Amino acid sequence: MRDTSAYSAHEQLVRDARARPELWRLAVGLAVVVVLYVALNSILFAAIGNMLQPSQAETLLRGSSSLATLVLLLSFGFLTLGVGLAARQMQKRSLIGILGPRDLCLQQFWRVLRALVILGLVLMALPPYGMGEPLTQNLSFSKWLLLLPLSLFAVLIQTSAEEILFRGYLQQSLAARFRSPVIWIGVPSVLFAAGHYAPGVSGENALLVALWACIFGVLAADLTARAGTLGPAIAMHFLNNTVALVFISLPETLSGLALYLLPYDMSGTGMLRQWLLVDFVVMIVSWLTARLALRR
Repeated sequence: MRDTSAYSAHEQLVRDARARPELWRLAVGLAVVVVLYVALNSILFAAIGNMLQPSQAETLLRGSSSLATLVLLLSFGFLTLGVGLAARQMQKRSLIGILGPRDLCLQQFWRVLRALVILGLVLMALPPYGMGEPLTQNLSFSKWLLLLPLSLFAVLIQTSAEEILFRGYLQQSLAARFRSPVIWIGVPSVLFAAGHYAPGVSGENALLVALWACIFGVLAADLTARAGTLGPAIAMHFLNNTVALVFISLPETLSGLALYLLPYDMSGTGMLRQWLLVDFVVMIVSWLTARLALRR
């Protein structure tokens, strides 16, 4: 991260934020994002909850049905809305400015996504075959296929919202105030990791999951700074979450759109921990693949 010349493209994302780099603006902006996101989600879930039985409302919060998972993922659109409002009010910036030049952003998104899909297919062809134990069928193939377009759209909303907040608004605002990548890459990555720290769900794996999220944040921030748009980071995040939410999911939460379920939960310290370590390696390889794709 010390070779700041590799990050010269990042300047086109930071330039507008430099006009209003005060940290108080960022703090107020983040407060706006949180308040709006929580308020709109509270209204949404209260409205839905009034139409459901208590057991159905609990299912909604867990995201264990297809409809519940779609609602939870699409609700991340409120996060994007909050960032857009905060950026407009506090920095006179637009969401397009945070994403980067539209055409370049889309071009880089598809270039990196294609490269990562090819990588994924290659990895699937390599041993070991299977996940150690038989997978559980979650949805019939016909229902899964019918839901697939909406599932992919919902995952795109969720992943792009997180990238717009962490690798977009937060990273760019810090870069406008501090020159060191250690700060404008490190701080958003730590906050991203904190958002994934859930000992109530992950048990003894909570720190390992948070560490995974922190490293993912660093790699996504690196891609963003090298590319000058959020396209590559969104592509990497989108494919990762598509695999984890749409193809093979953990059984506890946000599993309603998955074709298959893993035979162990997030708190397991046996087979799951081994696959988390494998996932670390896949994440690094994916990042290197994305960097190669951007050089074409």
